[in-house]
Amino acid sequence: MTEQNPGQTSGPERGHHPAQLAEDAGHTTRRADLKRERRSGGPAPTAPVGSPLAPPPYAGSPATSGVSATRPRRLPTLPTITVPRPKLPTFLARAGGQASGALAKRTEGLRAATSPLWGPVAAFLRWVSPLGWSILALGAACWLVAAFTDWDEWGMIGAAAIALVLCCALLAVGRTRVRIDTEVDPLRVTVGEPATGRISVTNESKRGMLPLLVELPVGITAARFTLPPLGSGKAHEELFVVPTARRGVIAVGPASTIQGDPLGIVRRTLRWTDVTELFVHPRTVSLESLGAGLLRDLEGETTQEMSMSDLAFHALREYQPGDDRRYIHWRSSAKAGRLLVRQFLDTRRSHLTLVVDADPDRYAGGEEDAETAIEVAASVGKRAHMDEQDFTIVCRDSTASRTSAPLAMDALARVELGPSDLYAMAGEGLSLAPDTSMAVLVTGSGTPFIQVQRALGRFETEVLRVALTIDRDQRVGVKNVGGITLMNIHGLADLPAVLMGVMAS
Repeated sequence: MTEQNPGQTSGPERGHHPAQLAEDAGHTTRRADLKRERRSGGPAPTAPVGSPLAPPPYAGSPATSGVSATRPRRLPTLPTITVPRPKLPTFLARAGGQASGALAKRTEGLRAATSPLWGPVAAFLRWVSPLGWSILALGAACWLVAAFTDWDEWGMIGAAAIALVLCCALLAVGRTRVRIDTEVDPLRVTVGEPATGRISVTNESKRGMLPLLVELPVGITAARFTLPPLGSGKAHEELFVVPTARRGVIAVGPASTIQGDPLGIVRRTLRWTDVTELFVHPRTVSLESLGAGLLRDLEGETTQEMSMSDLAFHALREYQPGDDRRYIHWRSSAKAGRLLVRQFLDTRRSHLTLVVDADPDRYAGGEEDAETAIEVAASVGKRAHMDEQDFTIVCRDSTASRTSAPLAMDALARVELGPSDLYAMAGEGLSLAPDTSMAVLVTGSGTPFIQVQRALGRFETEVLRVALTIDRDQRVGVKNVGGITLMNIHGLADLPAVLMGVMAS
């Protein structure tokens, strides 16, 4: 007979069915598996059903005969909690800004008084390049490792790193007495025209000069020249070519000398010149005179204001001190016995206003067609200047009104392509030239006609309104829609023929 512990009874004596015992054993095994999963972070390994290591099936499993299968119990999960980012109250942020501003004002005198002390130190620290600071940080880290581990090798590495930076700093110390002159000729070119530059370096010290590195920024790039050794008073000259493949303003300079080590650990830069701007103007095409019909009031419109020099003769009056003697009417003066001068009526001259859309998204050809629009405006403005007509150009933030052709081309060279507000630009053109007699809007095929009407509608009804579009998918030609003359071209080469068609109509 098997001996039992006190209080322990066998399964049959308790009246339990063997299936109930298997269910209890299965639940015990599952709880142990869940505990192992919580500890290890993954599912506990299980043995295949039917193997000696497999636990007995629990009630509700498909393997238990006579019991319907139910879904196993899932562990509860915590809800996701989003913690708001802490934000400083507005009054605290405002108070902090005011306090920092007041502190800066109070310490301004102290900083100015101590600038002779910390100024040279700050200048010296600016010599060290990011590579140099990395080497210094590595040396300091090696020293700390040597201090905590008693490894002399780490200390030697740290000392070598710091000594390397100090030796490189000695190469950058010293006075450089040179004179550097830069020149770009010409200062205004058209796209594709050659532009050359010259840089001259003169040694103004009483001693010879070692080879020196000179850096000259040209646009987004930088040209570097390695100068040979120069004696006292000697000069060296270098030539360079400025790329002019695209319209824009190219900044040349400032020229700087670079002293330091070959590794670039310490770099001392001294500026010697200012920035020189090279204007790359847009291409233009030759046009016929705009006065043949496009600007119908070429000779001016007569007003009631008196003038001493104009085209519309009005009357004669007595000569007054200061009058131009060229306008004395000698025959009438001889008859009247006193000097008489001509008096004229002032005339209003024609004024051409150009509004240019520089948004590449409104052109089928993107940036290429947007550049063509700027070239169209440059060509028309240049022709108006040759006809001695006043003109105004508005293109994004760049404007030119009643100025010379070179300055107007400079304004177009500064234009950067981007989103454009046609309605606002038309208002800007109207404010600059309220006496506009002809308004031209240059845009792309992506601009709705209603926007063209709204922009040109800001001008007076007697103003000749023209909309010139650049669309390679439409035919080149001219038509009139709603009081607006619509012209379409494929490229700059089509502009002369289209304008001739407008003037002939």
